[in-house]
Amino acid sequence: MSIDVKEVPQDFYEAVNGKWIETAVIPGDKSATGGFNDLVDDIEKLLMKDFALLDEKNVDDPRQKEFLKFYQLAKDFSRRETEGVAPLQPYLDRVENLENLADLNQALPDFFFGDLPTPFQLGVQPDMKNAEINALYVAAPGLILPDKTSYAEENPNRDQLLAIYRQMVVAMFEKLGRTTEEAEKLAQGTLEFDSSLVPFVKSHEESAEYAKSYNPQDFKTFVANSKNIDLAQLLPALIGEEIDTVIVEEPIFFAHLDELVNEENFSNLKSWLTVRTAISLAGLTTEEFRQLAGTYSRALSGKKEASSPEKSAYYLATSLFDQVVGDYYGHKYFGEAAKADVLSMVKKMIGVYQKRLSENTWLSENTREKAVEKLNAITIKVGFPDEVPAVFDKLVVSKSSLLDNTQAFTKVFIAKNLAEWHQPVDKSRWGMSANVVNAYYSPSQNEIVFPAAILQAPFYSIKQSSAANYGGIGAVIAHEISHAFDNNGAQFDEHGNLNNWWTEKDLAHFKTLAEKMVAAFEGQETPAGKVNGRLTVSENIADAGGLSCALEALKEEEKPALDDFFVNWATIWRTKSTLAYQQMLLSFDVHGPAKLRANLQVKNLKEFYTTFNITKNDAMYLAPEKRIAIW
Repeated sequence: MSIDVKEVPQDFYEAVNGKWIETAVIPGDKSATGGFNDLVDDIEKLLMKDFALLDEKNVDDPRQKEFLKFYQLAKDFSRRETEGVAPLQPYLDRVENLENLADLNQALPDFFFGDLPTPFQLGVQPDMKNAEINALYVAAPGLILPDKTSYAEENPNRDQLLAIYRQMVVAMFEKLGRTTEEAEKLAQGTLEFDSSLVPFVKSHEESAEYAKSYNPQDFKTFVANSKNIDLAQLLPALIGEEIDTVIVEEPIFFAHLDELVNEENFSNLKSWLTVRTAISLAGLTTEEFRQLAGTYSRALSGKKEASSPEKSAYYLATSLFDQVVGDYYGHKYFGEAAKADVLSMVKKMIGVYQKRLSENTWLSENTREKAVEKLNAITIKVGFPDEVPAVFDKLVVSKSSLLDNTQAFTKVFIAKNLAEWHQPVDKSRWGMSANVVNAYYSPSQNEIVFPAAILQAPFYSIKQSSAANYGGIGAVIAHEISHAFDNNGAQFDEHGNLNNWWTEKDLAHFKTLAEKMVAAFEGQETPAGKVNGRLTVSENIADAGGLSCALEALKEEEKPALDDFFVNWATIWRTKSTLAYQQMLLSFDVHGPAKLRANLQVKNLKEFYTTFNITKNDAMYLAPEKRIAIW
């Protein structure tokens, strides 16, 4: 255990990670390093090496054969250079040939099926109030800047970032053969249309409250939102049958849809569609154009350079064939012993949570029973799915360009998603593939999912002490369980339905405790700016519950190594990132900054003070009456 013991009382995160931070180097094509990022890099190298040695001729699985064929197509850089930007032009022509709203209405079904830019977004997912059946959701399009709050005059980076975006667009369209004047007009129109969206879209803080996204409208009411977009024809054409209800995530946006999409501003809308189409597909053409189209995103995240062509091809192929790649990774690199060990840990953590809920002093008996019922109904998924979804059987590589193949595959996935409207929810589906370094809780499925890739050091290793494992993957497991009872998850019942199972008094008390967590993080200073406690409250509640439950589970062992536990908790959050990336995350990420996640949560646990001899004279000290314990 390498730790600066003298520094612990003043800054625990720095005591554990300070020496690492001093020497850590952020790769030029990355915005951060450490923790999760290092594992992502390791898996990237591992799989790129594996796939370089594989050939479609020496694998038996037909889905893996198609993945390898597509990966080879993505890596055929000489062909991509020979074809140039020509494969992109037909897609741009489809947008640039639009003359009016009538043309747009005729083209929109193809745009939606091809995942091309559209004036609003839609997709099929479980109905929040009937999680057994899929419903149609609609939402506003994304903005250029990270969040609507980023457009405020007091944002010091606003004008600089928009200027970089403008310059990138002009340079891109000059490469596409437009005159400078034409390119500048496209850029100006795009920025003006983007600006018109800002007053009517939600901020990320507003979107972080899941339940407020559930606004069902009967189809007739929804259609009345716009006279300019023919919603009555569009949605049935996409779904393939008549629609009764639409879930509107952002009612204000749709109430003002005709103010945004009309003949008067059609030129700006058309510029916006054209530019976003070019940016979204640029990475499938030449290397020069791919790098050029990434200029703005690199500025936003502080990356010094674009990823290599080889890495770009890898991420393109693995993103489209994600479950195929995950199946390969899971079978080759995830052992049954590790799965059994982690499952045991999950069940133990659920047992700790059950004990805590049963002994809870501020919940009424009825609410407490419902909470335990929900806890016991949680589905656990560890490692990788039993089967690769059948939709991947439809991905067959043709002799067409990389761009056309990618678009064809995109249409397969979107058609599959839209065909699920009003169909039973597939509860066997995984939202992440096994090679992804992450974990999640799904409120609508009431399930916790731990892909194989996160089940390695520093989160988990049979070579680490059990205390270190509890401070790593144990806390992550309990974190995901805690999401079932955070400010969002607590609104869903054991079946995944949006359904209030609380008494009025219990819910009021829970909200009071949640506000304490908001206050604990609100306005915390970081090099990038102040933290938004309300944006990050759900993750902070889950961190608090996860860390305290993992600690309780560890304490059941004989002579638990509490120092190992706390040190590994700080270790998993070690991060070194660019200032631009930190600023971007502050604007939209529901997770708090890594250093605060490590430092603020341990202050709530009395064992932290006794383990490291923290006194009231130390910076890491928090008075007992200010410590937060929700679960």
